[in-house]
Amino acid sequence: SATDWYKSGRFDAMLLAMLRHYDDVQAVMLPTLGEERRSTYSIFLPISPKTGRVLQVPLLKTDAVAGTIAYRDEDGTLVETPVTGGNVKLQWKADWAGRWFALGVDYEMYGKDLIPSAELSARIVRILGGQPPEGFNFELFLDEEGKKISKSKGNGLSVEEWLRYAPPESLALYMQQQPRRAKRLHFDVIPRAVDDYLAAAEKLPHEEPAKALENAAWHIHDGKPVDHHSAGVTFGMLLNLASVAHTEDKDVLWQYLRRYVPGATPENAPYLDRLLAGAVAYYQDFVKSSKKFRLPVGKECEALQDLAAALANLPDESTAEFIQNEVYEAGKRHFAQAELRQWFKTLYEVLLGSEQGPRMGAFIKLYGRDNVVRLIERALAGEDLSRAA
Repeated sequence: SATDWYKSGRFDAMLLAMLRHYDDVQAVMLPTLGEERRSTYSIFLPISPKTGRVLQVPLLKTDAVAGTIAYRDEDGTLVETPVTGGNVKLQWKADWAGRWFALGVDYEMYGKDLIPSAELSARIVRILGGQPPEGFNFELFLDEEGKKISKSKGNGLSVEEWLRYAPPESLALYMQQQPRRAKRLHFDVIPRAVDDYLAAAEKLPHEEPAKALENAAWHIHDGKPVDHHSAGVTFGMLLNLASVAHTEDKDVLWQYLRRYVPGATPENAPYLDRLLAGAVAYYQDFVKSSKKFRLPVGKECEALQDLAAALANLPDESTAEFIQNEVYEAGKRHFAQAELRQWFKTLYEVLLGSEQGPRMGAFIKLYGRDNVVRLIERALAGEDLSRAA
């Protein structure tokens, strides 16, 4: 911690440099303060030898040769103390500059609200004879309504909350994407962030070195491709699986996963198991209560009947892509080219209870061809798919 560095003496050389250039550093800081604050401000915050409290008091004397400062303690006692050995701390903007200088920091990221502070701290580093780090400022996160996140309002999303549902790599990718654009940091961005990460990680091993550098997964994993053995399974697919299977039992859902990823188990595919656990938790907390199934109408019924017949006749070994093509062809037989988006929206709303969904070929492969046929038959019979069969 910073306190340890102050007490251990690792900041001593930097603190002595601050003392040698005290007047110049003060001259940078004072114009940024109000009149009343300027009259008592010092970059050094002495630690009271009697109470151990950090004091904001005016300095009566500075001695760069002796390495000391003088001030009055809380009880009025005159104290002269070294700036080294943990006897003082620095005001935060000077402290930021001091850390850059002492640690040789060459790159620093900060929110756009800290741009003026970063510029000021950079000036202080130069005064000390150092080189300030290369800076990168990022936009601040917003809540679900597009408002600034406030600690007092509690309208944000904590790292711990994100990690309840999703792997840390998904958060790393979300933060890395378009950092200079304000982004909403809310629960509803998690599924897309997970799937974006999985897609990036899956592509990485097959990319040429120059292309790989443009892949966020390369930076997240320090240039080392990873194999999560997810086999194209997405977070969205797992959410929909929990929905149509009407179960939140991870062991039961694994039975479906083994159909899609033959030979996979929680033991030999721990990342997939972690994804499934997060998806179940997310489904319980956010998706389950928002599902809205509807019955098919008009030509939707004919198209669904056609699709059910096509699926029933598919070979057991059909790939997700082959099944996707069958879904597409069934739609083309009943919907004009310009209406095919509506066909897939129909599938999502009728079968999954959502306006959006995964690639149907992959989902059908995961849930099982025969299970999807029965789902279609139930919908055509007017059953409520929000309830288990």
